Amino acid sequence: MSDTAKPTPTLVIFGGGGATGQAAIKAARSKGFLVRAVDHTAPENPSADEGITYVTADVLEDDLRAQVRGADAVVSCLGVGNDPQTLLDPPPLYTKGTEAICDAMKAEGITRLVVISASFVEEKNRGPIWFKLPAMVALHRVFEQMAEMERNLVQRPWLAWTAVRPGWLMEAEASNDYTVQADVIPENMIRTRHADLADFMVSLAQNDEWVRATPAIARVEPPEASSLEEVAKEMLPG
Repeated sequence: MSDTAKPTPTLVIFGGGGATGQAAIKAARSKGFLVRAVDHTAPENPSADEGITYVTADVLEDDLRAQVRGADAVVSCLGVGNDPQTLLDPPPLYTKGTEAICDAMKAEGITRLVVISASFVEEKNRGPIWFKLPAMVALHRVFEQMAEMERNLVQRPWLAWTAVRPGWLMEAEASNDYTVQADVIPENMIRTRHADLADFMVSLAQNDEWVRATPAIARVEPPEASSLEEVAKEMLPG
């Protein structure tokens, strides 16, 4: 009996140009995936890594079947900007964009999907008062979209989805000591690193853990990481 090598798995990453998306590409390559990175624009400085293929697509306008074809799993790191005009009327990336990805996956026979949601979809009572009141008002429509996205995923019985719920995202190296629990981040952990979120999402693409569930991810960070200035930099997933 011949020993046939198992083909290298392919991971499609939507939103590959964002902070979490770039970290997900790095994590996926370190875990042995071939990566197809999809974004609305081509990267200015693409990696020379031959295991990464860059693809442009508009998730709100394009048929995405070609982008997901042949993939073993799909990770969506789609996110919106945090400027006031965008927050007032955010593009429907989490709803229509995710629906387009799901439709393409179904057409191509792909079932494993990992997406970004937010712990604040379920529990807004996290963090200092100076953040909770203005930020929850500013992000209300984004959180509404994420909640609708989660409801839409539930309506697809064939789909092995996971909606990961981070806290306030921040820039920092991967820690490898983050905490994961069901639905809502712990009260004493209000921040999540992009790199940790990416590492967890890519890990989920390799297995059937937290399928059709909403795990929350965060870690204890130094007090200065939750200052007004720092939190303002990274209020949104993406």
